[in-house]
Amino acid sequence: MSESTDDRSILSFFIQPSISFIGFDNRDKFQAQVDTVYNHYKAQALTKAESSYVAKQDFQKVNFCFPITAGLQFQWREGHFVSAGFGYIYDNESVVVTDRKDKIHNYSYTLQGFPLYLEYRVAIPTHLISLSNASLFSVSLRWYWMLPGTEIYSSWGHISAETPLLGNGFGVSLGYLVTTWKNIYIYGDIGYSRIIVESDEPFSSVVPDKDTDKAKWDLGGLMLQFRFSFGVLNREK
Repeated sequence: MSESTDDRSILSFFIQPSISFIGFDNRDKFQAQVDTVYNHYKAQALTKAESSYVAKQDFQKVNFCFPITAGLQFQWREGHFVSAGFGYIYDNESVVVTDRKDKIHNYSYTLQGFPLYLEYRVAIPTHLISLSNASLFSVSLRWYWMLPGTEIYSSWGHISAETPLLGNGFGVSLGYLVTTWKNIYIYGDIGYSRIIVESDEPFSSVVPDKDTDKAKWDLGGLMLQFRFSFGVLNREK
């Protein structure tokens, strides 16, 4: 592959795997329930030997996953790109708790999302970049809509997210055209998104909790993206 400073595609199809640290602030609710189960088993132990069997894992303090997106990109003017993408977010967190009889109990929760987004990407003029022979730097702005199937399900229940017509949030990233080969363009992006979803149901429907307010959570966060773009219609060299 050879590095290029130019994306000659007019219309392209892309696949975009990502690494995401989801800004899910409600993980403590699930951890609190695991702690409750553990304390219950601990209190049931009749002997020191039984008590030694009781153990637990804790949920990770960071929700880490690998979303993937596919879509179409249109370069309507040199250095100006409009894209539409559809993706899948899946983050499963699971732990085990052992009771006084050394029996293992599994507990888990899963964040799932189906984002649809529109993106506007604009190239940063090369005279603003101090690096010589710099490749294409760009800034991207996105607006997200979460589609049906966006939900949380767990060992204790399930809640589905609403799908408002005005969307659920935004994303912004800084991108770099890493390399090209024929009509294949590979970008690397680092950015941030905030995708707020709500449910008609409270969190007590998915984890034992006294909160009766409608559940709300964030499926956005810090992300590193790799876009593999395949030009199906390209400008001449």
